[in-house]
Amino acid sequence: MSPPPDPDPLSLTAPHVSTPDQESLPQAGWLGWLITRIARLFAVGILVAMAVLVMEVFLRYVFNSPTIWAHETTTFLSAITFIFGGLYCVARNSHIRVVLVYDLVSPRLRRILDVLISIACLCASLFFAWASWLMVKKALFRPDGNFFLETSGSAWNSPAPALLKLFLLLVLIAMSLQFLILTFNYMRRPKAPQGYDDV
Repeated sequence: MSPPPDPDPLSLTAPHVSTPDQESLPQAGWLGWLITRIARLFAVGILVAMAVLVMEVFLRYVFNSPTIWAHETTTFLSAITFIFGGLYCVARNSHIRVVLVYDLVSPRLRRILDVLISIACLCASLFFAWASWLMVKKALFRPDGNFFLETSGSAWNSPAPALLKLFLLLVLIAMSLQFLILTFNYMRRPKAPQGYDDV
């Protein structure tokens, strides 16, 4: 388990040498370290979702007594895991990217591209966070302004839709902050990002 980075959000004291067990990108700072630790909780959520599905199959086909909550629960657990997965990929620098041009340029130009890419991703994350807020307002408040969680409308009628939209908003805010930290650290750090150093 790697030690936690410096509490400074723009800390440059993270390890300079990439190691196989290093989970977060050094430039991601304290937030990247925190995100990779929280990810373990969502990994457990996938196991819980699987267990609920197995239980539902057993109850339905062995006892002919299906539940009214299993489907929505597994859908919710899977959805929040996939949403968090985007933030996790940002913290680890493991998102899909096309590196045809990136790999051809010098390390100095790569740093410039890293800054520009982080700024573009920050702008996109802020835009989607704003769009998500518009959904959250409708999911959490009635037209007259009273608080009310949007429900699924099923037999169980859980508030999963409202909670899912709220979680998406929180993740997009965290993602925007992560891209902001990456932007500053790419501008200040004299080293190319993890996994793209010249050998």
